[in-house]
Amino acid sequence: MASLRKKLRSPFWFACFNDADGSRTQRSTKQSDRRKALGIATQWERAAKLASEKRLGEAQARRVLSDIYEITNNEPLPSATARDFLTSWAERRKLDTSKRTYDAYKQVTRDFVASLGTRAERDISQINKADVVKYRDEVLVRTSVATANKSLKYLRVALGAAYKDGITQDNPAAKVDAIRRRDDERRQRRPFTLGELKAILANASAEWRGIILFGFYTGQRLSDLAALTWQNLDLEREVIRFVTSKTGRQMEIPITGPLLAHIETMSSSDEPGAPLFPGAHAIAIRESNSSQLSQQFYELLVAAGLAKARPRDKQRMDETVENGLSRRRMVNQISFHSLRHTATSLLKNAGVSEAVAMDIIGHDSAAISRHYTHIENKAKRKALAKLPSIV
Repeated sequence: MASLRKKLRSPFWFACFNDADGSRTQRSTKQSDRRKALGIATQWERAAKLASEKRLGEAQARRVLSDIYEITNNEPLPSATARDFLTSWAERRKLDTSKRTYDAYKQVTRDFVASLGTRAERDISQINKADVVKYRDEVLVRTSVATANKSLKYLRVALGAAYKDGITQDNPAAKVDAIRRRDDERRQRRPFTLGELKAILANASAEWRGIILFGFYTGQRLSDLAALTWQNLDLEREVIRFVTSKTGRQMEIPITGPLLAHIETMSSSDEPGAPLFPGAHAIAIRESNSSQLSQQFYELLVAAGLAKARPRDKQRMDETVENGLSRRRMVNQISFHSLRHTATSLLKNAGVSEAVAMDIIGHDSAAISRHYTHIENKAKRKALAKLPSIV
């Protein structure tokens, strides 16, 4: 049975107990409180007995440490399984982030838990660098370098929260490097030419024509355009008002002439909350991202002769075999996001200042930050009027 003794010139109690090999052992408890010291001594002897019986597994060891921590600190040892912590952490983000960011956190934590397999039931403090590398590489196999690096970034935030909460010793995701793209995989997005836009419009449905025109004349993201309703339009003042899903920025963009002409041809609704683009809106609220809409736009590029068709079951990633090795497809240079580049380029080429152009697109420009500039709608309307007609 465990017991205690004092040594000269030491304020602490020493525990005396039988070790795993049966020998009598003495060890300082670092406690001057006799009750706490005896509790620790009892737990040490318990651990030694389990070890001698070859029954000291991870769960038993953590239980002993937890009991010692509680004896010493008068509170339970903070702990949680990887599954429980990550699931609850992602759910809490619903309260302090945008829906887009919350959905991204939720997907990354769900996928990481799936990647862990049975290790997800272990304490989160047991998650290591190898677990993170395995997950990052799994994402890379099924998607792209950019997506793998973004997933790693989100995981760093999640595991960093566990470190800040004091239930892990470090953040293993912070030790994992982002993946560098090979030179032959680097391809920058480029703007559309006016001829390309007209070819796309010629192959687009009525709804997609509207989405493309809104994208060109506002420079906004596909997900934000799909979420627009009639109450976002102030046709009397000829402006569009909404909050971006990615950054939460309040936007007010003047409606330029060609876009206003198109809006007048659209079937309006008596319900202010009715979507401008019902088909796209239904997809946007059903999905956590705009991947299906992006694929529909890609098919428009194919129809216009601006992209090559790819197999339906490999829309996210297409692999070819070259010299016996798997080679990832290169990212297409044009996508719906290219409309943002197109609008920005045309505005700047027309002599519009960086501050005005970036305010319309929704970027925080250096000019705005430096001078705390407030861009009036009059200036934005004058700038947008310089965009050419593609109808």
